[in-house]
Amino acid sequence: MNKAQLVEAIADKLGGRQQAADAVDAVLDAMVRAVVAGDRVSVTGFGSFEKVDRPARYARNPQTGERVRVKKTSVPRFRAGQGFKDLVAGTKKLPKGGEVSVKKAPKGSLSGGASATVKKAVAKKATTAKKAAAKTAVARKTTAKKVATAKKVVAKTAAVKKTAAAAKKTTAAAKKTTAAAAKKTATTAKKTAPAAKKATAKTTAPAKKATARKTTAKKTTARKK
Repeated sequence: MNKAQLVEAIADKLGGRQQAADAVDAVLDAMVRAVVAGDRVSVTGFGSFEKVDRPARYARNPQTGERVRVKKTSVPRFRAGQGFKDLVAGTKKLPKGGEVSVKKAPKGSLSGGASATVKKAVAKKATTAKKAAAKTAVARKTTAKKVATAKKVVAKTAAVKKTAAAAKKTTAAAKKTTAAAAKKTATTAKKTAPAAKKATAKTTAPAKKATARKTTAKKTTARKK
């Protein structure tokens, strides 16, 4: 009988297949959690489940006969109860008329506080889930902040690039303006130089003639005397 067949076998007693599946899952989960935690689960008339530690040892490979070292480990162990053993051996007959072979366990039959362990395990699982949800929320907030910061940095970088581009354009325009002004000044200077020379020459020529005339007059006066 596998798990599905077990569910089908108890479905009628529990009001449906889904209820039976949930019940089987809940029972198995509780037992596994208790055993993993190191508790011994004992059901009167059925048996007990417990965790057993196996020390490191040497064993032989059945195929090659080679001696190999086996690491220390822990394994689950089931020990059948006396009632279960009697039913299997045939010394005790199975009840008829739909009565269960293993009756409800009396109060306190779960040794080692297994029920408390199960509750602790469930509470621990819920706490872990809450912590995980809280961590996820914090991670999302952190991610959102990082994204916002990255967007701001990108925006600032874009603004800086635009400012630099504008500065380059302004510098280039200023250079062009300066070059044009320099060219105009040079052209004006070239045009002005010949005119200035001509004006100077015109001004100097009459002065020379007047000086020559005065000198000649003085010489003539000196001769007459």
